[in-house]
Amino acid sequence: MAPVLLLIDLSKNLLAPGAVPDAAKVSAVIEGLLTRARSAGALVIHARPADGPGAAGPPGGPEEPGRGTLHRGPVDEPVVEWEGPHAFAGSGLAGLIPVGAEIIVAGAESEEGVRATALAALDRGHRVVLVRGAHASHRAGMARETEATLRAAGVVVVAPESVTFEGGGGPSDR
Repeated sequence: MAPVLLLIDLSKNLLAPGAVPDAAKVSAVIEGLLTRARSAGALVIHARPADGPGAAGPPGGPEEPGRGTLHRGPVDEPVVEWEGPHAFAGSGLAGLIPVGAEIIVAGAESEEGVRATALAALDRGHRVVLVRGAHASHRAGMARETEATLRAAGVVVVAPESVTFEGGGGPSDR
């Protein structure tokens, strides 16, 4: 089974130049992941908080300039809106991800939505992979701190070049 790419809280405002440290680099890493995932035909899911910067109406609906989902691609890529501490809360996300699928995580607000969603996915029995350089925070140093916290909890943290989207051939802890 191919891994699922889960993009968390990637609104245009959150990764605008200067919004977070290394915004351009983070966006480029995410774009690379997206290109590989789409080329492999992997499931790509965009998740955004219902009341946060990415919220601008129903999933797939009209979005305000600057607040829309960054890297939005083909119309068949689902967009979910969550209400609560993580992307599984009240969003229907669990129903989109196959049981036992590996989830590759990237996104903004490392210490909030990314961390909480990765932990919730672990609790649901998924293997979770967080990609270094593919998540960001407004607070300097928080991305690395989040990686250490999640690694201790069982999330695999990998370099972007080690991520593959081939069935059953996900990244190892490198």
